[in-house]
Amino acid sequence: MIVGTILDSSPEKALDILCEYYHVERPKLRVGVVKGRSKGVQAVYSSGRKEILAARREFLYDPFTMLHEFYHHLRYFDSSHRGTEKYADRFAIDFIRAYQRVLSSG
Repeated sequence: MIVGTILDSSPEKALDILCEYYHVERPKLRVGVVKGRSKGVQAVYSSGRKEILAARREFLYDPFTMLHEFYHHLRYFDSSHRGTEKYADRFAIDFIRAYQRVLSSG
């Protein structure tokens, strides 16, 4: 459901669902870059502003990118980050694989 919602151009709705499930505040979504941290990346999570910044608008509709950055939002607490890029990738891939299984079984 989450991946499909992002693909349907509703990343805000997908984040609302995820935040309700994980009991966290929803991060803001914005198109922009963080100076010094955005070269060659599709998006970054800014913990200070609690927002996901996509380098280009179309990255807001990329399930892997949005779920990867949401993982960083989930794992940031007590003023420090408690996750890795590897685990953020795995978090996103798990959602995408589940979505693919639902599509193939239906």
